[in-house]
Amino acid sequence: MGDQQPARPRRRLAVVAAALVVVGAGATAVSRHGQEPAARAVPLSAGEFPEPGIEHTHGLGVDPADGVLYAATHFGLLRLEDGRMTRVANRYQDTMGFEVIGDGRFLGSGHPDFREDNPPLLGLIESTDGGQSWTPLSLRGKADFHAIENIHDRVYAYDSTSETFMVSDDGRTWERRSQLVVLDFAVSPEDPELVVAATEDGPHRSTDGGRTWLPLAGAPDLAVLSWDHELVAVSQDGGVHASGDQGRTWSARGRVGGEPEAMTVASAGAGRSLFVAVAESGILESKDGGQTFRMFYGDR
Repeated sequence: MGDQQPARPRRRLAVVAAALVVVGAGATAVSRHGQEPAARAVPLSAGEFPEPGIEHTHGLGVDPADGVLYAATHFGLLRLEDGRMTRVANRYQDTMGFEVIGDGRFLGSGHPDFREDNPPLLGLIESTDGGQSWTPLSLRGKADFHAIENIHDRVYAYDSTSETFMVSDDGRTWERRSQLVVLDFAVSPEDPELVVAATEDGPHRSTDGGRTWLPLAGAPDLAVLSWDHELVAVSQDGGVHASGDQGRTWSARGRVGGEPEAMTVASAGAGRSLFVAVAESGILESKDGGQTFRMFYGDR
């Protein structure tokens, strides 16, 4: 797709602190927002080096059981509550794709904690205890899902290894629907066939469940998306945009002041919060649909 368009700028890779070590000569990882190879780096052992904190957030989700926000990062799953960060299960698993699907139930993918005996690609994994433990579901050693969405009794996912958009009815068997480089995507809550994606070649839209795609003419240069009663996205330059007509037209909201890495929308009672992870800043929260933001958690 788009082979006549100019190359899209590669996005920043996470900066690895000096207190980290590369594991495995020639090992590579792929950034969710950029497809270039990068050295796989992890802490030598728990407690031996300073806590890396929020370093390159790949996914955000709120557990409906207690309303707590979780951040899936390059160096583990983090629980963020009352301005405090807790590392879940003292694990440094590089959780690339991440989706909260119920009370204490998460889906994930990515790369293992180097201390664990797992293949470098985790495939689709599931936790039923708030991230304390994970169980392989499918494609172990074969897929690295950088974006996952569980909706309409299906799992939609993007495998960065094969650059393939895939759909599963049970999380175990998959239909490979199309190939394109996806940065993030969102599925309509009303129509299981309608998907909007931020891709390496700009925003695209599918009306057949990700089998075919067409460019969204005039749309902002989207980076991350979320879709509940409206489609909300943050562009590469940090601008917040919303669409009420399935991505055809967009209205500008506020700004997050940096490079967006992940986002999610969560409802609590009559309220609704938009959370955005911003590179080298932290997690921002908006309660007015993205017009204004406050710092929810920052560790810098």
